[in-house]
Amino acid sequence: MKFCPSCGNTVTHRVPKGDNRNRYICDNCDEIHYQNPRIITGTLPLHEDRVLLCRRAIAPRKNFWTLPAGFLENGETSEQGAIRETMEEAKAEVNVHSLYTLYNLPHISQIYMFYRAELKDLNFSPGIESLEVRLFSESEIPWTELAFPVINNTLAHYFSDRKTQVYPTHVEDIIINR
Repeated sequence: MKFCPSCGNTVTHRVPKGDNRNRYICDNCDEIHYQNPRIITGTLPLHEDRVLLCRRAIAPRKNFWTLPAGFLENGETSEQGAIRETMEEAKAEVNVHSLYTLYNLPHISQIYMFYRAELKDLNFSPGIESLEVRLFSESEIPWTELAFPVINNTLAHYFSDRKTQVYPTHVEDIIINR
């Protein structure tokens, strides 16, 4: 950040009085501009013994497979965002069961949340951010073509938990030192 979104003057990266972290502070109006982690929310859409995956049409990781997910919008709950993203990316309607996985990625300031969900019907198709949308059984999952580690981990948890039919919430930190 170089300029204050409030008044347009320059900002300085420094620790404000009473704080312990560097923040962007306007040199003119003294407004502090906090930068906080982004939340990505989505679903693990299920139908019988299969999982719905989307082949990405956008960077990063274009052409790789993912679960339908995206950035949480202001004014919506994480569950509402997950349902919206599933509709946007896969044009699929789901019934959400529960929060299934939560991943903290502090190295990129992101938090991922996936809800276990059932497809309401088989009327799905690629949204604008997807090239292809398809149901996969466990043996068909393209493990080497998954877009992100959180997708791989969520699917691995699901196929493991499915054996016992117990679906706890999995919380993990993915730490990559830069």
